Amino acid sequence: MTEKLYLVDATIRQFDAVVLAINEDQIELDKTAFYVTGGGQPHDTGLLRWQSAESSVEDVRTIDGRVWHRLGGDVPDVGASVTGVVDQERRQHMMRTHTAMHILCGVMWQKWQRVVTGGNMDALSGRMDFELDEFPQGFAQEVETLCNAEVAANHPIEVSFLPRSDAVLDRDLIRTKVNLIPDSVTDIRVVDIVGLDKQADGGTHVAFTSEVGRIEITKTESKGRGFKRIRFVLHDS
Repeated sequence: MTEKLYLVDATIRQFDAVVLAINEDQIELDKTAFYVTGGGQPHDTGLLRWQSAESSVEDVRTIDGRVWHRLGGDVPDVGASVTGVVDQERRQHMMRTHTAMHILCGVMWQKWQRVVTGGNMDALSGRMDFELDEFPQGFAQEVETLCNAEVAANHPIEVSFLPRSDAVLDRDLIRTKVNLIPDSVTDIRVVDIVGLDKQADGGTHVAFTSEVGRIEITKTESKGRGFKRIRFVLHDS
């Protein structure tokens, strides 16, 4: 199993690893700081260097329980020592966006007690679906105002791990309509926006909500009876 360094420390941007396996233009490493696509968050990109060679990392995915890094150039040999360098700007944008989604989730829960039914994100933009019959009058502006108040509150964001047996007893840790955590996961990673939102999550986040920037709600949509979608973008200020 590839050790996912970002689960413990999302600030790591460079790391050393060993190539475990090769599959055409994809390699498996013993450890990685490149985020693996999952939970609505896209993969990281960056560079992989070894000896006098270098290749771009263009995709990182889990296939049959193994983490594969797809390279855009030469491929190192099995057993080679390599250095991975994560694209700093893309990672920071993803961290800001993922934290913004948790802020929106926290606001929707605290104000309306609504759970998430789906979501997706890209760099500095995202959308979330909620179990909601109708949009109240002035809903988009109210949500935007409430979210940005939480950004300004500069809540710290803490990461911890709980045994699955303990985590499953706390329903508040699962804010999605359906529990998406695989049964194979024994230790549940918990992301806590202190004072706002605490839930099981495997994504990368900023350290304080003020780092998110300004949240703009760009569109609200009805996706069928009882399901509503909220789209947002992030601005630096």
